[in-house]
Amino acid sequence: MSLIIRNTKQEDYHQLSNLMNQYIVCFYKRPKPPIEKQQNLFETLLEKNSGIQFIAEKESTIVGFATLYFSFSTTKADKITIMNDLFVVEHLRGSGVAQELFKSCEDFTKENGYAHMAWVTAPNNNRARRFYEKMGGSLGDWLNYTI
Repeated sequence: MSLIIRNTKQEDYHQLSNLMNQYIVCFYKRPKPPIEKQQNLFETLLEKNSGIQFIAEKESTIVGFATLYFSFSTTKADKITIMNDLFVVEHLRGSGVAQELFKSCEDFTKENGYAHMAWVTAPNNNRARRFYEKMGGSLGDWLNYTI
């Protein structure tokens, strides 16, 4: 069966929540967020005002997701998207699912008049860095900080 890339729908919540927990807890080794916060994020993204989420579905199973948040760039005096997440289940990495999700984010950015799409990845995530370079991305000039 073929791969389908689409926007999330209300009925995706349970499957997507499980996949997001794999991403958060297993992949990034972070604590699982409270259910209420995860559900609030899901609902916010369904509204498509602050961001949008794409899922990859194969045989009625969600196998990956990508999240875009909407923001602005003062230096460009324009709106931008930030791809905050790109995750594919381990057994399908390298199969083209990530490329399709990335392309959906890139297409959305261009089709909706955003100046550019930005993203970050962990410095030690070498597989992701190679993937982003293959997709045409380049390492930016800015350093990211958090508090």
